[in-house]
Amino acid sequence: MTLSEGFRKARYGLPTRCTNRAFLDHCPERIAEIFHYWDGLRGDRRMPCRADFDPAEVVRHLPSLLLIDVEGVDDRGSAILRYRVVGTEEVLLRGHDPTGKLVSEGFVGPSLEVVMEAYELVRKERCFLFELLEFKTHRGVMRSEYGILLPLSEDGTNVSQILVYSLMRDADEEG
Repeated sequence: MTLSEGFRKARYGLPTRCTNRAFLDHCPERIAEIFHYWDGLRGDRRMPCRADFDPAEVVRHLPSLLLIDVEGVDDRGSAILRYRVVGTEEVLLRGHDPTGKLVSEGFVGPSLEVVMEAYELVRKERCFLFELLEFKTHRGVMRSEYGILLPLSEDGTNVSQILVYSLMRDADEEG
């Protein structure tokens, strides 16, 4: 995907990747809630800082949240990403708790390349990203999920953490 595309349509008529608010017309309520919470925190800034985020404000979403630290870049200029917080639903999906591990060691998704491409887009462009992903879990079960990646910044310029929220596609009907 090129950054200028904005979004592509999946077979369901939903955006597979979207870096503008168009996804809000099609996404589940829970995804919209997390986005609006993050958007309210940032105010007129490009992205909020971690200290702005209060887990008590989004308690019902905590099992599906991830907080990923951006620890720098490697010799190729790619982000070094580490799981800081992993919600209980995310642990169940993986079959293990990747807290403290590199994303390359604990990711779920179609491939490491697809997952890292999404994180790099958020980090480099300092933008949010909505995704619709389909992949096999570690148990070999097909999964379709919505996800939103939201940048956080300690200095107001560089992405220092990425807040991730995912929701199984069928769960959107629960509200």
